[in-house]
Amino acid sequence: MLTAPPDTRSLLRRRPYALYLSGRFCGTLANTSQAVIIAWEVYEIARQTMSVAEAAFAVGMIGLAQFLPLFALTLVAGETADRHNRRLILTLCYLAQLLTSVGLALHTAFGGGLGPIFALSALFGAARAFFQPTASALGPMLVPPHLLPRAIATNSLVAQLASILGPALGGILCAVSPIVGYAVCGGLYACAAVCAQRIRANTQPVVEAGRSRVAQIREGLGYVWGNKLVLGAISLDLFAVLLGGATGLLPVFARDVLHVGPEGFGVLRGAPAIGALFMAGFLAVRPIRRHVGLKMFAAVAAFGLMTLVFAYSESFPLSIACLALLGGADMVSVFTRQSLVQIATPDRMRGRVSAVSTLFIGASNELGEFESGVVARVLGPVGAVAFGGIGSLLVTGTWAFLFPSLRKADQLG
Repeated sequence: MLTAPPDTRSLLRRRPYALYLSGRFCGTLANTSQAVIIAWEVYEIARQTMSVAEAAFAVGMIGLAQFLPLFALTLVAGETADRHNRRLILTLCYLAQLLTSVGLALHTAFGGGLGPIFALSALFGAARAFFQPTASALGPMLVPPHLLPRAIATNSLVAQLASILGPALGGILCAVSPIVGYAVCGGLYACAAVCAQRIRANTQPVVEAGRSRVAQIREGLGYVWGNKLVLGAISLDLFAVLLGGATGLLPVFARDVLHVGPEGFGVLRGAPAIGALFMAGFLAVRPIRRHVGLKMFAAVAAFGLMTLVFAYSESFPLSIACLALLGGADMVSVFTRQSLVQIATPDRMRGRVSAVSTLFIGASNELGEFESGVVARVLGPVGAVAFGGIGSLLVTGTWAFLFPSLRKADQLG
């Protein structure tokens, strides 16, 4: 039986980091719940006048609406996180996400088309652009260096737990009323903002005087480009998840392939997080220590294979199992990438480097949903997911050849 080692218990007793984790839990719970409600509402509205393929494309447009501001603002957000108080930025991000919940609730209450939902999704993407690099840079400031690997795994564990509960909660709330669902998400964002605001620690980064914003951003990009381990890890995640992400089409599978309704959709949406939670719990106790590169490539290959099996599954239990397994495989990649970025990067650059990583991961998630919607319009939802699984397998083999230093990496740090 796995038990938390002493240094993990010491980590959780640190009040600033405990508040950070509490806010992260509430915020992630709200994010994943709200994502389910938005996707189901968009698909239901679209199916009133569109075919299955066209409605799937509309769901994919949510990802594009969130990605565009993320792409435009992330590098600036990373530089901002390296120049200003990270606790304050994090609090403002949670409050901005709270505004999106309020806006979505009002839209649903008074009726309207898809346009306002996409606009509010863009606002959410802008808030996430500043949130991701700030949260990634703030966490390491709250723990001593020797606890950082445990902190990374523990943070992932908390986030995945919320990612399991969130979709299930979102599916239930959506079945009751989307308005109630958005109200609950708004309350969770408010709790997250309170937790962030109550962090009592020095969260102001050391600022290099006399350097322009452009020079700061260029330095962060140069660091990532020059570090082939970091570049290979984040670009592998980018293209594998960009092609292999099936989450954007889950409303289609729930409604028209597996016929399980909104509650079943919530279960499907939470299944990857279940696998990720178990893997994060294992990594929190026994972090990867040897053969890091090979294990990362094996995990990405497993991600692609499970995506392919999910595409052709007509069994609800088998589909859940495939999504859980691909979620666990993805967690290995996430842990490796975050460890490479946070351990190897000096604090003064952590916001900018995290911003580059966020840009890659944001592209793989939000833009991946758009890609799935576009391909689904041509190949249908099953063909689109199968295409993505095959693409992920091809990317794994290609990256193993292009980045031998990542493939041969033995240890983190």
